[in-house]
Amino acid sequence: MTVEDERVIAESLRSPERFGVLYDRYFPEIHRYVAGRLGTQAADDLTAEIFLAAFHGRAGFDSGRGVVRGWLYGIATNVVAQHRRSEIRRLQVMQQASEETFAGDRAEDGHEDLVAGRLAAAGLKGELVSALRAMPDADRDVLLLLALADLSYQEIGHALDIPAGTVGSRLNRIRKKLRAALGGANPLLGDTHG
Repeated sequence: MTVEDERVIAESLRSPERFGVLYDRYFPEIHRYVAGRLGTQAADDLTAEIFLAAFHGRAGFDSGRGVVRGWLYGIATNVVAQHRRSEIRRLQVMQQASEETFAGDRAEDGHEDLVAGRLAAAGLKGELVSALRAMPDADRDVLLLLALADLSYQEIGHALDIPAGTVGSRLNRIRKKLRAALGGANPLLGDTHG
């Protein structure tokens, strides 16, 4: 659908309603990705925000840098990161304004806690949860685009504006860290993808 998607982007510059084709095609999978990162309630609003940002930025889409699907995941990853920063600030303000303290370091870990809770609920080891929480945001983004969105290395690279080779090296590093944390096992990733 790459060529067709690019054609729809071009047509939407003259006839904005054509962008609805991309919305209909990609909304469910972008929503699943955002819900996997932030939960269903946040995903409902943020997925609409993602498509609004894509609509407004469609004139800047460069087919030479990747496909529409990867471009949308890049926007989604940026919106998720903005939402996380906003939530962290909001929680910090609430924490300062309140006599009560949040359990743990919730203001800094809000969404990592959500992911960690889901992994724990799925019966995965505490070591994996700890490793994911300790992972830098850039590595976590690469991993979650692979695990939740099932993007190829090229698509992840386009989404995050990094070379596909960098995606591969980050995933290799992530796999090693996860294997070490799990004593040699890696339940999330296979040895090849992409």
